[in-house]
Amino acid sequence: MPDIQKVSVALTGEQLAALKSAVETGEYATTSEIVREAIRDWQFKRELRQEDVKRLRKMWKQGRASGPAQPLAFDELRREARKRLKTSTKLRAHAG
Repeated sequence: MPDIQKVSVALTGEQLAALKSAVETGEYATTSEIVREAIRDWQFKRELRQEDVKRLRKMWKQGRASGPAQPLAFDELRREARKRLKTSTKLRAHAG
């Protein structure tokens, strides 16, 4: 069984009312259950953000290592994008 410790948290009246309402309606058994779920959600989101930061740092390093930026030929990029869109549209039409 996990080591459970009590902690004091300051909430607004609105937040406390929302917690109590969720318990009263049977959505949760206790306010502690709600807070634990909120912390699990926060931990999950925090891990995702940390992974995003790692990916961005890796991409930043790869971009820096690839050398200075080169001029882009926007007309050629537009033609290529339109060609890909046309191909994609045709594939979806045949699949459906």
